[in-house]
Amino acid sequence: MNPSQPFSDLKAIYQAAVKRVDPYAMVQSRVSLAGNTLNIRLDNQELRLSLDRFEKIYVLGAGKATAPMARAMEEILGPKLSGGLISVKKGHTDTLNKIEIIEAGHPVPDENSVSAAQQIINIAAKGNEATLFINLISGGGSALLACPGAYRGASITLADKQKTTELLLACGAGINEMNRVRKQLSGIKGGKLARHMYPATSVNLILSDVVGDDLGAIASGPTAPDFTSVAQALGIVKKYGLFSRLPPGVANMLESGALQKTDKDQVSDDKIFSKVHNILLGNNLSALNAARQKAESLGYNTLVLSSRITGEAREIARVFSGMAQDIALGSLPPQRPACVLAGGETTVTIQGNGKGGRNQEMALSFLQALETSPAGIENIFFLSGATDGNDGPTDAAGAFASQTVLEAGKQAGLDISEHLGRNDSYTYFDAAGHLFKPGPTNTNVCDLQILIIK
Repeated sequence: MNPSQPFSDLKAIYQAAVKRVDPYAMVQSRVSLAGNTLNIRLDNQELRLSLDRFEKIYVLGAGKATAPMARAMEEILGPKLSGGLISVKKGHTDTLNKIEIIEAGHPVPDENSVSAAQQIINIAAKGNEATLFINLISGGGSALLACPGAYRGASITLADKQKTTELLLACGAGINEMNRVRKQLSGIKGGKLARHMYPATSVNLILSDVVGDDLGAIASGPTAPDFTSVAQALGIVKKYGLFSRLPPGVANMLESGALQKTDKDQVSDDKIFSKVHNILLGNNLSALNAARQKAESLGYNTLVLSSRITGEAREIARVFSGMAQDIALGSLPPQRPACVLAGGETTVTIQGNGKGGRNQEMALSFLQALETSPAGIENIFFLSGATDGNDGPTDAAGAFASQTVLEAGKQAGLDISEHLGRNDSYTYFDAAGHLFKPGPTNTNVCDLQILIIK
């Protein structure tokens, strides 16, 4: 066996998955203009919208995948497009002509996130029944649109939202839990953008980075009805022991809102959403299907586990490691050469001050399990990677794990337990030479786990 072949296969399978959910290609293949009719076709959904009744058409949006989606819409609409504005993560840009791009902070919002949200609200508020908004929404939009202000008799600042986001990121809360809190602290999330746009019509093209594809959770659901409550958000921060650590304005807002019998800021008005068309363009399962096809073309007997993997990255890694060893020993299907695929979004409860992300943490925990239970280790190769190309606050999408990586770490004098103890997976894999750095992919559909057993 060529020692580098499994790593090349892991990369090729990842790249095939990411290519399937390329935002530009998805919009171009599903959205078209025939005369003056906008057509959007999916496998189980079709929308035909006459543009004759609209005097203005604007493209708005936020997310890591939004810039290439915007480029596609500029090409499709041509001179019919009046303008627009999108907010993207720094570095996740594209070349646009009519649509303005703001590069903002992620995963923690910054001043540009606030500016982008306010400008989008201002554009939305000018709409009327002769206005069409096309919103492009993808993962990352929660941080890229930040609208702090005064709600329920309390006020919060950008610094308050930044601190709250940092606490939620560090405690191990899931993305759905984080976004339930974010929606209650925002003037644009949780369906509030839809309220700002009304009575205009909106078509919202959505790329999911949320396990289960809940439209109310993707980018915190700016155009989706909000059926969550302040009491639920308060329960989440108390569940993780964060309430006493919250900025006073945030704590007051959540506590006072939870005491109200009705939540006036919850947005689920049928009248507003009668003018809203939410359309899911792609998700993690789309990427997994492409990964499966690529793995099969490379000669692997392939099994797709799930697109809904959640939980602590370290615990999920041990499951993959145990499965890998059973397959390597011939105890479980599929037969070798085998490829097992999964996707979703795990979490990391931060205990140390190291550098890394959930995919690197998973790969390092997988490596630790191989070290302690080495049955069939020479045939096992693993990659965990973020489909957006950035794992946490790093320039890596994830990392590789195998016997080769384990030996490289030992030669470099690295201790896996020590690095896991301080959440310092990036430093370990950087020194071992096995970080995975494809660069920003300009898409985002959660993470991919690719396991090869030769």
